Amino acid sequence: MYKIDGVVMPTPKIFKVNIADIDGETNRNANGDLMRDRLTTKRKIELEYPLMDPTDISKILKAISPVFVTVEYPDPQEGTLVTKTMYAGDKSAPIYRVVDGKVKWEGLTFNLIER
Repeated sequence: MYKIDGVVMPTPKIFKVNIADIDGETNRNANGDLMRDRLTTKRKIELEYPLMDPTDISKILKAISPVFVTVEYPDPQEGTLVTKTMYAGDKSAPIYRVVDGKVKWEGLTFNLIER
């Protein structure tokens, strides 16, 4: 579904693309009309994973550990695959269970945010 630095990542349970306007000076004039200075539009991808083994979770966390990564993903506005430079926000990785000394992880969540 998506790649980080050219490597295909495991398929997430949730893959949600947010399209956000980044504003500079935004004020209202004397008539109450909004005077908006949109500087640019950026993407944020919200990801959540189902139950996964240590190999897959490690692959993902290592892939997103650099300060910036190149992400190729399907963009809903463009209607095609696009490539953006992004960084990973906070990561959460709860343990689901331990069976025979082996850890299973469920619910890894993080955001990829456009630079």
